Amino acid sequence: MSKSISKFVAAAVIYAGFAVYLYQPYFKIFHKLQFLILASVCLGSLGCFVLSRRWVIGFAASLFAGAIYGFGPFLLGLARFHPTAGLLAAGIPWLFCLAAFGPRARWQWLGIPLSALPFLAIVLFFQVTTHYRLFAVPIQAKLHLADLAGLLAPLVPAKTRMAIIGFYHAPIAPLMMGFSMLLAARRFGILVIFGIGAVLAFSGCLFNISPIIWLAIPVLCCSILIGEGMQGLILASWADRKWLLTVTLSMAALSVVMLLPAVVFDLQFVLFNLRFSIGNWKVEKLLTETAKMYILGAVAVAIIFFMARAKLRIRWLRWIILCSAMAIDIFLGARLIVDRTF
Repeated sequence: MSKSISKFVAAAVIYAGFAVYLYQPYFKIFHKLQFLILASVCLGSLGCFVLSRRWVIGFAASLFAGAIYGFGPFLLGLARFHPTAGLLAAGIPWLFCLAAFGPRARWQWLGIPLSALPFLAIVLFFQVTTHYRLFAVPIQAKLHLADLAGLLAPLVPAKTRMAIIGFYHAPIAPLMMGFSMLLAARRFGILVIFGIGAVLAFSGCLFNISPIIWLAIPVLCCSILIGEGMQGLILASWADRKWLLTVTLSMAALSVVMLLPAVVFDLQFVLFNLRFSIGNWKVEKLLTETAKMYILGAVAVAIIFFMARAKLRIRWLRWIILCSAMAIDIFLGARLIVDRTF
């Protein structure tokens, strides 16, 4: 128990330190309510960290799972709405903890209604806030197919507004690994929760609820899968080399996809159709930097692939390689999103 508490405290301190690092330059212009943004990213990260411990053993993997959720493009992007919107998203993983760590044995069936609590919380939040005329996230704010570009390039705005879909770049590698592990383990319950959240997010305004907030649920599922995928990459053996090679080639292909519109087609690319600057960053440079991050992820997985092919475990070295690639990506990406928001 003491180990669990020490890991919880360590994660809380790391998340709080990173939040201060990101937002400290803007403390002078913050009004009191905006400090809820710091609480949101920390609570969201910590909630995802705790929830991921149900399936992820390694501390570092759970730590990054929480960071991907709390400091990812989605939750950081909510800062451009009302600060309470971030608090709602931060509460989602904590509510799922009731089902994940709740009833066992003959009471296991209670996990199904408990899994519905986050959905009910979102409905209740919007009913209450609408009654008090507090519109945390405008119901007119909808997701469009063009926003799916954020899945590949989360730092590139879609239609002059910041894309809120995406998990940075290097984490896509463990996400692919995590999804394959999910399918292999036949955890269909998680897939159902993911699917319901995704359908609601793209179904338009239902019950006067902004469809954007439903995205918190699939983003949370993917964040935990990233943590689980990290663990899978670290434990991968010679028998898993085909999976490692597939992930490596996929990451390399994504880097090429990002470079093509910036270099070859001079941004006349149907997927993005953009020609403007983001702060001091031109879109061409953003796409180039995005490609570099994909290459960084591809190199990290490629090293693990060759280690597995040579039947070299050396887990500590794998952790250093993978965690370094993801940390660099998260630091640079989160910094750019926060600077763009304020």
